[in-house]
Amino acid sequence: MADRHMNTFEDRLDRIKRDHRGLASGYVRLEERNGTIVPVRKVRARHGFPWRGLFLVLLAFVVFKSMLFSILGPVRYVEHHARLEQGTVVERMGAWALRPDPATIYLSEKITLFIPQGVRITAFGS
Repeated sequence: MADRHMNTFEDRLDRIKRDHRGLASGYVRLEERNGTIVPVRKVRARHGFPWRGLFLVLLAFVVFKSMLFSILGPVRYVEHHARLEQGTVVERMGAWALRPDPATIYLSEKITLFIPQGVRITAFGS
């Protein structure tokens, strides 16, 4: 009988030591509603690749291209794109990124429905 109580006591001591080691690397003090202060482990930052951020940047870029395509119109957009393709290396890289793709064209068709006809730009940095 004494051994059973001793085992639970040792288990409790191990748990306390483990919690102490975990909180020794840093903790945040948290005050509960009833006034007790409870230490909580810090949430460690993950060091993985930010896939969500990359996806949001790419999505914003496609929306930007679609806005340009719908505001300028297909003819003016292709004219500006052709001018970029004839430029320097940096301009050619921009032309590669800004080439009209199916997603851009599809979104621009949807955006054009919401843009009044008078808002379209007829001369954009000719």
